[in-house]
This record gives sequence, structure tokens and C-alpha cells, in this order.
Amino acid sequence: MTTALHPDTGPPAPAAQPYAYRRAPLTEPDWRRLPGWRDVTAAEWESAQWQRAHCVKNARQLRAVLGDLVGEEFYADLERDQATRATMSMLLTPQMLNTMDAAGTEAFLADPVRRYMLPVASDRLAEWPSHPRAARDSLHEAEMWVVEGLTHRYPTKVLAELLSTCPQYCGHCTRMDLVGTSTPAVDKHRFALRPADRHTAMLDYLRATPGVRDVVVSGGDVANLPWPRLEAFVGALLEIDSIRDVRLASKALMGLPQHWLQPEVLAGMERLAGTAARRGVQLAVHTHVNAARSVTPLVARAARALLDAGVRDVRNQGVLMRGVNATPEALLDLSFALLDEAQIMPYYLYLCDMIPFSEHWRPALHEAQDLQHAIMGYLPGFATPRIVCDVPYVGKRWVHQVATYDRTRGISEWTKNYRTAIESGDPAALERRHPYYDPVHTLPEEGRAWWARQKTT
Repeated sequence: MTTALHPDTGPPAPAAQPYAYRRAPLTEPDWRRLPGWRDVTAAEWESAQWQRAHCVKNARQLRAVLGDLVGEEFYADLERDQATRATMSMLLTPQMLNTMDAAGTEAFLADPVRRYMLPVASDRLAEWPSHPRAARDSLHEAEMWVVEGLTHRYPTKVLAELLSTCPQYCGHCTRMDLVGTSTPAVDKHRFALRPADRHTAMLDYLRATPGVRDVVVSGGDVANLPWPRLEAFVGALLEIDSIRDVRLASKALMGLPQHWLQPEVLAGMERLAGTAARRGVQLAVHTHVNAARSVTPLVARAARALLDAGVRDVRNQGVLMRGVNATPEALLDLSFALLDEAQIMPYYLYLCDMIPFSEHWRPALHEAQDLQHAIMGYLPGFATPRIVCDVPYVGKRWVHQVATYDRTRGISEWTKNYRTAIESGDPAALERRHPYYDPVHTLPEEGRAWWARQKTT
């Protein structure tokens, strides 16, 4: 049955929706609003060399950039965190810092980019700042190294950590065990082999293991590897007949887009993309954007330049964090900014991993399930990000794939359908259930009391 429209009224008004889509063109915040960068030219700003040379590494340098836009209480809060609980040292590119709202202390504290890139002591929880089951290498990647830096966790996929540095350091870094310089709270591990020897050992393993078809080239961040070394490594991968997918992981596409816009880098990417196309290999770039305000015209230019160079796709793998993006509106704003304005595919959103001092960021599993439900139906299906839990000893699982879930104690159990590199001789590996834990402060009183008792037993 159809309903006739009255000629004077026209079609009915669209139904009100929980989220209203409005296209929002990108803007590059004016860095000259910040006292320390008032005289910086556009040419300097778009120079990767200038960006790297002017990274902010401590409270003194931050104060020199922000001046009195942010009060002294903020710097004291920051220094307390750096001295006691920070798992990552401070390293902010000007591009990254410029996307934060520095119009006063209150605005700066509330800014979503600041909350995960520049954590302060007052952000963290006084009670239960770390989960009792938190671990430095929370995903046990180093246990699954088949050679130093090469994690073989999935049957057909490996992670190649080529280096242990980035152009910028995220407070929630899942590889805080290895990446970056040591902090008072974390004495970092170090690779033992020389980089050339480590990379050679990785390639030798892949040549000898034809069951691997997919290599994620990461670190750290590949933007910190001198281009000739990165191109040589990826070129060698493309010579291995069994390799069909290569993914380059770089948050710097967002935090330092100037790097990916350098002519020598784009020329090298075009060479690699051409080789990949001739061989029928999918070459993609994966980046890490957590907030819509981080997607600026420079980021869009860099993503499009990579696509123009022949890269198969540019995809985003964000991290779900309370106070940053853990609302339907924030996730949809981020996804539409990526997709509509930068041609970056929203791909995954990971629950923040169970590293020390991360509980103020981590959502509970049921909150992530609710968020996945809330964002369905707005984006094209191919561009609706999957919210996943990276379960220790299991790997990525959609948040609704949980086998059992005790919401009182915040303990979920997960199964898997493959063996990791350390389980080749374990007949029970596919039947075992692996636990994951909600933050204690999100639990009901009974659950919090249960965990408090575990501390004393």
C-alpha cells in the first residue's frame, strides 16, 4: 500500500536520527595562534625536516610553544606524570600538537588528542590505575618472535617490527615495552641484533615459510626508517613469491604527513607500488587516527598522494579510548572525516590494550559492544569500522565473538581457531579459553570487592 502525497505538503520530513550527518570540510589549525610558532612560515610548516627538528620533548619546550595559553598547574601535572606513571616519553610533532585545543587550561585538558598523546597525572585513576592482569607486553608478541622482531601469531600473517622508534609517542602505545626511550616507570627492552642482521633474518624466515602471505611492516613507525632501507626491505618482500599482501604501518601519515609528501618518499612509493602491481600484490598503508580533529588538509593531501602513487588502499586502525572517541558521535565523526575528506578507509577500532596505567582509557567490553551497535547503518558497510578486542594469546576478535562474559567480575573468555607460533605442539590449543578483563572501576560494587580480595590472596 502506498500513501499519496498532498500537493501542498510534499514529502514527509526525514525522521530525526540519533546522529545527524553533516559534511564537515577539513581545516588546518593556524599554528601561528601559538606563541612559540607565531613566525613560522607555511614553507617551514610543510617541511618534514622542520617538523622533526621542532618536536616537543619536555615540559620546558611545551611551555615555550604554548606560552601562557595554558596555566602552570598543567605543566606541574604533566611533570608529575612523566616522573611517576608515564609509560612513554614525551614526543610530539608540531603537526600533532597543533590539532589540540590550547585555548586555556580547561580546553587543553578536555581535548581528545591531548588526552592520549600528552597524558597528565590527573587523567589517570587514583584507584586501580593498572589492571591486576596488566602486562608490559600485553599481547605477548615477543614470546611469538620467530626471529627477533618478527611476530608469527596468525597462520598466514606476520608482524615485522623493523625499528623501535616513532616520530611521535602515543601514551597508550601497545608496544610500550620496546618502543621509545625509557621512562622512570618503564625501563625499555632493546633489540640485540644490528638492524641489517635483524631484517635479513626476517626475510630469510619468510623465504623459508611459504605459508605466510601477509606482512605488516611496522615498528615503531616505518616513517622513522631511512627511506632507502625501507624501500630495500619492502622490495625484498615483493620478491618472495608467497607474499601477497604488504601493509606499511605509520601513524606519521597523521602525525607527520609532511614526511609522506616528500618527493623522494612518493617516488619510492611509486616504484614499490609499480612492482607490487606487476606481481599482483596488494600494497597498502595503515595509519592510526583516533579523533576527527586530527584529520586535516595536510593529512588528506598525504593520503591522496599515496593513492596517486599506486598504493592499493590507505586504512585506519584506531584505538577505542574513554575521553577520546568512545561515543557514537565521536566514532562517526572520525569515520566520516577519514572516508569523505581524506579517502582513508575506516577499518578497525581496537579496545585499548591492558598495559600498565591505562585503565582510565580502557572501555569495558559491553561498552564496546554498545558502540558497535550504535554506529551500524550510518556508514557504507565496507567502511563501517569493526570494533575488536585483541585478546592475549588469541588475536583480534570482534567484540561480539566473546564465548562467555561475567559482567560482575569483568572477565570475558575467548576461543580461537588456529595455533600461534608457540603452540605448534599443543593438542589442546584450539579448545582452551583465554581471558580478557574489563577495567575494575567499571564493575559493579560486588565485582570491585572481588578484585580487591584478589589483591590480598
